[in-house]
Amino acid sequence: MQLTLPQSEIFVSTSRFVSVVAGRRFGKTFLSTGKLLEQAIKSPNRNVWYVAPTYGAAKEIAWDMLIASIPPEYIAKTNETSLTLRLINGSVIALKGAEKPNNLRGRALDFVVLDEFADMRPEAWYEVLRPSLSDRQGGALFIGTPKGRNHFYDLWAKAKDGAKDWQSFQYTTLQGGNVPPEEVEAARADLDERTFQQEYEAAFVTYQGLIYYGFSREDSVLDIGDDNGTLHIGMDFNLDPMSAVICIRKGGKLYAIDEIVMYGSNTDEMVAEIKDRYGNRNIIIYPDPASRQRKTSAGGRTDLSILQNAGFSVKAKNSHALVRDRINAVNSRLLSGDGKRHLFVSPKCKQTIKSLERQTYKEGTSVPNKDDGFDHMNDALGYLIEYLFPVRTEYDTPQPTRWT
Repeated sequence: MQLTLPQSEIFVSTSRFVSVVAGRRFGKTFLSTGKLLEQAIKSPNRNVWYVAPTYGAAKEIAWDMLIASIPPEYIAKTNETSLTLRLINGSVIALKGAEKPNNLRGRALDFVVLDEFADMRPEAWYEVLRPSLSDRQGGALFIGTPKGRNHFYDLWAKAKDGAKDWQSFQYTTLQGGNVPPEEVEAARADLDERTFQQEYEAAFVTYQGLIYYGFSREDSVLDIGDDNGTLHIGMDFNLDPMSAVICIRKGGKLYAIDEIVMYGSNTDEMVAEIKDRYGNRNIIIYPDPASRQRKTSAGGRTDLSILQNAGFSVKAKNSHALVRDRINAVNSRLLSGDGKRHLFVSPKCKQTIKSLERQTYKEGTSVPNKDDGFDHMNDALGYLIEYLFPVRTEYDTPQPTRWT
């Protein structure tokens, strides 16, 4: 298998600690498997780890590629249950998840890859993995897409500042060479500017100030009226308040034409209000995925079952998308990277407008501020949009061949 030029520059680095910031589809996982094999065959009986933010992610992202890319004659034994691979020289490559950093203690390591370190708790490195490398003077490769100026940025900047034994690299998706320019431009049209810069230009975007910065009363507020077609309703479940935003869809554009805000209420009352306003219209509801378990009404019924039993079509993912992905999906509708708008709000949706205009990040963080009450309607809108228009950050690329 041949590496691209940027991948080769990283692969041949002799620095003990290497930090790589790269855009989507750079080939980070394949590069990582190559480094794992290189380190495992250096000498017998080495311990080499690949660590992802979760155990499930480690298996989904790296296991199949690891098995497929290592020549069979190098492998003595594989164990998919424990995600370990023993080579004929006695070295072991293991895949781990960083959900509980303390579970990573207890093993001296020769080398570790931390994939998407920005999504891990920083103590996974500082308190657990870094000390595990000391006995054998082992090394580490940090690789991933940036997520604001967090602990991943700190390590990348440390190398940039000339720290001993550290080296850093930064490559855009286009520089990676695995995604053609036309696909990158398609992504620019799909995503809002900040998300495109982060995911494809590998930029450390600072999250501060207004969350929905693409919203503008002048450009986003539009009274289009009701076309009496299918209603798409995003819903957030809270006792104070229950929140729903009612939309119609015209192709790739979404129009919020109405909203419901009910204090001290429950799901049964929300259902009654929707039926009172819209009768027997064809209605699709996109609720908080927690509705599969959550119960805001009496009788031991889940919120999702109440909606289904009321005759609504209900579309909810099995689990929550990352908060930032939901925010990015809304922002990409408000104003895409190529300057187009695909989400408009009726003047009658006063709470929705106020919420989009005013919700901010907590100071110094990328965490949305929920103290002012502007989150409920934005969350309701986000559940709908993230289901219908999830941010497109992955593109199919050819599968790598085996390392030789």
